[in-house]
Amino acid sequence: MSDYLTTRELAELLRLGERKVYDLTSSGEIPCVRATGKLLFPRAEIAAWLASSRTGPQVAEPPLPAIVAGSHDPLLDWAIRESGSGLATYYDGSFDGLTRLADRSAQAAALHIHEADGFNTASLRDRLGEAPVVLIEVARRQRGLLLAPDVSGIKGFSDLAGRRVILRQPSAASQHLFLSELAAHDLSAADLQTPAPCARTEEDMAIALQSAKGDAGFGLGAMAKLYRLGFVPTHSERVDLAIWRRAAFDPPMQALLSFLRSGRFTARAEELGGYDVSQAGEIHHNGASG
Repeated sequence: MSDYLTTRELAELLRLGERKVYDLTSSGEIPCVRATGKLLFPRAEIAAWLASSRTGPQVAEPPLPAIVAGSHDPLLDWAIRESGSGLATYYDGSFDGLTRLADRSAQAAALHIHEADGFNTASLRDRLGEAPVVLIEVARRQRGLLLAPDVSGIKGFSDLAGRRVILRQPSAASQHLFLSELAAHDLSAADLQTPAPCARTEEDMAIALQSAKGDAGFGLGAMAKLYRLGFVPTHSERVDLAIWRRAAFDPPMQALLSFLRSGRFTARAEELGGYDVSQAGEIHHNGASG
């Protein structure tokens, strides 16, 4: 089932003519997004819009699971534990996190999706429209090629041909970026040796390289210091937390957000290296609908 309804599908759902749907859209009464000149209606937001229009006894929304999904970031993972928030985690990549956020099986997702004009915001809008989700910065960080001990001769993506390269899972934003960089250097995954299994977290990749299971991987600079790996920086990126607004003010999430502004968080970022947390807590998107 698609996450979006077409004009015809929405008209059938509401038992209205398509012309009436266009009129309601033009007046701003129905939540919608425009993609390549076409109107699309986020299924979850349409359901919320219908629920807000009902009369009679109101049924409370079920609580969101106290889970942070999305991308694994070692600094954020440490902060979730050290803040005493009690939040659970499920890391399987930024794009998986967006899916879990959209279906409300998590109350937050860590994202680091590279976009033409920045990070994360367009992808969040594409997936959830203007749903009441707030995007809060955690850190800026370095990403690049991590090299196993004693590996030499790799100074950039072009040098990966024929090498043993640890990959990430398809739902990881870093894997999407890595494949686009390979293409930009006239390479593909078929030109590499790719030992199985893929690394599902940043630490899994670092451990695999430290154990000489591969020559290189596309990972975080912070892992180089921790695991004594070589590092060729190639990108700077921003990692954000996308949080359902109604969960952002609950005690668990407030404990985490407060901790992101603490001296302990800053000190840990400096200890790991490869992080800039000077703008932690900055809001980059705040969904309009309530």
